[in-house]
Amino acid sequence: MPNIRDVAQRAGVAPITVSRVINDTGYVSDELRQRVEQAISDLNYVPNRLGPSMRSKRSNTVGLVVADITNPFWTTVVRGVEDAAYKAGYHLFLCNSDESVYKEREYVELLLSRQVDGFLIVPAETQFDVLELIQKQGKAIVLLDRYVSTRSIDIVRGDSEGAGYQLTRHLLDLQHRDIALLNGPRLASTAVERAKGYRRAMNEAGFSDKSERILWGEYTQESGYYQSLEALQWRPRPTALIAANNFIALGVVRVLDNFGLRIPQDISLAVFDDLPVELNLRPFFTSADQPAYEMGFLAANTLFERLGGNRSSELKDIVLPFKFTVRSSSAPPPSP
Repeated sequence: MPNIRDVAQRAGVAPITVSRVINDTGYVSDELRQRVEQAISDLNYVPNRLGPSMRSKRSNTVGLVVADITNPFWTTVVRGVEDAAYKAGYHLFLCNSDESVYKEREYVELLLSRQVDGFLIVPAETQFDVLELIQKQGKAIVLLDRYVSTRSIDIVRGDSEGAGYQLTRHLLDLQHRDIALLNGPRLASTAVERAKGYRRAMNEAGFSDKSERILWGEYTQESGYYQSLEALQWRPRPTALIAANNFIALGVVRVLDNFGLRIPQDISLAVFDDLPVELNLRPFFTSADQPAYEMGFLAANTLFERLGGNRSSELKDIVLPFKFTVRSSSAPPPSP
């Protein structure tokens, strides 16, 4: 990991000049400041905000960057991570990226400056800049929920493709033919995998890619609202909708209610990741649920194995099974 002396040498200045630029103390000419900032960028240098006493010690902290802490799925994942961390003697810095690559990088740089020992991260996109930055600092990292094929990183995720296939297959078995997938972001691996599962089931049933009905958006209630508004304008109108997560499903329910459409009498709805039982006293959605708590707990323990010195063992890509549950939100399509 580069230090302040490396930055000073690259910029051709004294370490005190680098310190002044970093801490914005004392006078530094514009020309020297630009040289120092360029050297910091070239070396991917992250200042240590904890002070010299921490340089050779572990902080016993890890950074956890999740997509949307307001979603009960991620809340449950965080609880699994926190329980594992507490048992292992670690504490968490929790950050919420809102699926933004800009917030994600800002938080990663902040966590690096706090000298966290390792990272658990849900990458906002399949871009690799942030992951590369973490690895260049020599930090252990485990990905949660998202898949990246071109990086040497441990991954703990759910079977998004299998769940997409199962939900679509269920609706096909009920004799639905016009099925729309209201999906997440195009650059999120989970959304890509869910679309793969949907396509596989549709193709097996004799429907080619030309007839697929996939809308891409965000994993939010607002996105579910506007995606379902668009889907209802299609002709023929879908007789069944698949929501790529629970928040999208909540947006769908609002629209169907506004249009006076009943679930499942007028249109069926199947969902990835139902709401927890504690928040949903009368479970309604046919759903494919990932084991959120287990995902967080297992990912954290995988990270702690690496931090414990097990850096040479084979990288893990752990795919957790989903639980498929049929409830009252899905039924055969209405008669013509």
